[in-house]
Amino acid sequence: MIFTPTPLAGAFVVDIEKLEDERGFFAEGWKDEAAAAHGISAVFNRTNISYNRRAGTVRGLHSQRIPYEEAKLVRCIQGAIFDVIVDIRPHSPTYRQWYGVELSAENHRMLYMPQGFLHGFQTLVADSTVSYQVAGQYQPQQEVGARFDDPAFGIDWPEIGERVLSPKDQAWPPFQPQAQALLS
Repeated sequence: MIFTPTPLAGAFVVDIEKLEDERGFFAEGWKDEAAAAHGISAVFNRTNISYNRRAGTVRGLHSQRIPYEEAKLVRCIQGAIFDVIVDIRPHSPTYRQWYGVELSAENHRMLYMPQGFLHGFQTLVADSTVSYQVAGQYQPQQEVGARFDDPAFGIDWPEIGERVLSPKDQAWPPFQPQAQALLS
């Protein structure tokens, strides 16, 4: 596994190392020891799957309040997505900065984010499936979020025609007024 630091403190793009032959390839999808060598100690206790029918579907930006934050390892197992994380840790040197990367079934790339990040993605093609391992328990009453187009972050999303968002994701308030609620 190849861990490439992103510009956001503690987050990594993770690429597999393929052992290929005429049958195809084999690779380790995750190895705790390799992650620990990069300061990652997340213990994943659940896996979520998101199937998305249409290109332009946006899910997020989501997180949970302290002490219920979740670390995540995200991969696209069918189709392609533009995956985005935003650092909302108030004492982080990369606070309110975002990072985006294309994850696809073809490139087998993953994105690891530690606790304290907003997460979201936009599908780049129809029929995209995302699988993500999560460290932490989902607590619906502790969920917080921000609109995908919140000017507090200035995320440069790909233009993919009409975007599809849930009513909940359309209704998140601007980040600045809710910043304290995100963190306490």
